[in-house]
Amino acid sequence: MASLLGQPSHAETLGHLPQSATAGNREHAFYPYTDNGGSILGISGSDFTIIAGDTRSVSGYNINSRLVPKVFKIGGDDETGEGAHIVLAVVGFAADGRALKERLDSIVKVYRYQHGKPMSVKACAQRLSTILYQKRFFPYYAYAILGGLDEEGKGALYSYDPVGSYEREQCKAAGSAASLIMPFLDNQVNFKNQYIPGSGEGHALERRTPEPLPRSTVEQLVRDAFTSAVERHIEVGDGLQMMVITKDGIEEIYTPLKKD
Repeated sequence: MASLLGQPSHAETLGHLPQSATAGNREHAFYPYTDNGGSILGISGSDFTIIAGDTRSVSGYNINSRLVPKVFKIGGDDETGEGAHIVLAVVGFAADGRALKERLDSIVKVYRYQHGKPMSVKACAQRLSTILYQKRFFPYYAYAILGGLDEEGKGALYSYDPVGSYEREQCKAAGSAASLIMPFLDNQVNFKNQYIPGSGEGHALERRTPEPLPRSTVEQLVRDAFTSAVERHIEVGDGLQMMVITKDGIEEIYTPLKKD
């Protein structure tokens, strides 16, 4: 570029050209998200809800940590979680998941202090939807599952997308291995593609009606789901954190998984 007086500029004198003339335009984008892997699932029963997640955190092919929880007690004591009756599981970007958990936890605690009673799981589910929707233009990169017991003492399970759309379901999986786990849950929990033997001829068999499963069966299904997932997905593994919500409180169960 010549100077205003028609003389060559200092850059041209030294043989240097502007960057745009040699390399073209460069785009500088801001992308704050990353997927830290892992999976979560939830299954509701007649008088309990089980929510579980693995403990592996990854960035691409690198393992950041083998002990990062994805399942949290909401509204309980800060240290022990005592007094909580709602559980939240989040997967996706770990920082967003932690921020979402902290915000919901503080809202549930404030509600208890202001009203003198715990927030119901139905109200908490609606509030979580509002939190996610408020951030819809810069959303939390987190897929959430919320669980507890409803007013009738039955298991209640809610699943979410990152912008707050949610629904109550009997079972749900999310995260890296969701495509591996969800078909298994559809068959074993929702009884899809299951028929009653001898109920008809040929393809005219009667479908098996979905019914709540006992707790012991559900716990084993959760272990089987994650045990099979770690065999096929490198972003899932190390440990299985399972929380069982009943009228007596929340019980936490840890089971080791494959570390390779």
